[in-house]
Amino acid sequence: MTERISEGAIRRAPKVVLHDHLDGGLRPTTVIELAAEAGHTLPTTDPGELQAWFTEGANRRDLDLYLQTFEHTVACMQTTESIERVAFECAEDLAADGVVYAEVRMAPELCIEQGLTPDQAVEAMLAGFERGSAGKPIEMGLIVTAMRHAARSQEIAEVALRHLDEGVVGFDIAGSESGNPPSRHLDAFRTVAQANSHITIHAGEAFGLPSIWEALQICGAERLGHGVRIIDDITVDPDGQVALGRLASFVRDRRVPLEMCPTSNVNTGVCDTIAEHPIGLLRRLRFRVTVNTDNRLMSDISMGREFANLHEAFGWGWDDFEWLTINAMKSSFWPFDKRLRIIDEQIKPGYAALKASALGSSLASAR
Repeated sequence: MTERISEGAIRRAPKVVLHDHLDGGLRPTTVIELAAEAGHTLPTTDPGELQAWFTEGANRRDLDLYLQTFEHTVACMQTTESIERVAFECAEDLAADGVVYAEVRMAPELCIEQGLTPDQAVEAMLAGFERGSAGKPIEMGLIVTAMRHAARSQEIAEVALRHLDEGVVGFDIAGSESGNPPSRHLDAFRTVAQANSHITIHAGEAFGLPSIWEALQICGAERLGHGVRIIDDITVDPDGQVALGRLASFVRDRRVPLEMCPTSNVNTGVCDTIAEHPIGLLRRLRFRVTVNTDNRLMSDISMGREFANLHEAFGWGWDDFEWLTINAMKSSFWPFDKRLRIIDEQIKPGYAALKASALGSSLASAR
């Protein structure tokens, strides 16, 4: 077991998140205030009770049930002012948690029930990110998401491309995988690819290998949102020998980044505990693993707590967290030179300082 690392030290570590939903990360107090302004009824207006309600509702071991909790957050994001506030607070909260680079995603089609256009929703998100990150050691990018059960993906892809030079870094589809294969949205993915933009796809979360295969081989995904079901193509013999199927080999050989969200996956029933999460095996096999929050409100999680949970479950230490963080930064949709700058000027020096501090403490306690 690696020497115990405090959650406070982990919070100070530079971190990178690639898979974080804007409508899944609101502060409970903000939900209460914005719901009151919107005339939307919540299960409770006590912040602590509301947080508990969201987490209990999400933790039902079923993705479709997990997604039902978003009814209340989306209802709070129907004006430019409310969207900008949520984005502003998102940037603030991530920066306070030690995140130096974040790609946060949102489906603008969920924000148009009161007359906003998707473009106006995206502009409000970008304005909030810019204001919330100003003067802080964090860079923010927006991934514009289309809902996979709807029929607006081509329109939303075009929205994403209109804002590429303003902070949009890529395109995604999200929502229930079952019965909604990514190939249904092939025209949207082709539009994004032809514009030389970036694609990540929710695949292999609650549905298996066919979803991953379609995302990669038909739709051109550069990263897999979750991708946890790639484990279905890996066998481990009783003697510990590991065999990879062709799809798993392709994913590892091509260094396809896996946007893994352990706590969220426990909530949706992928596994019962963090210790049983496939991330342990996938990291050992040196897949391009990244660690992410998914929905900070629903799962009552942060990047700091996510790392702390992995420390407890697998004994991972500073070397592991640095490896995961550099994986994420290398896999980001940020420009290459800016990626290198964050790695060289923030991530590596940050972990070097933490390792030096841990070594100093260890030597002092040994005297």
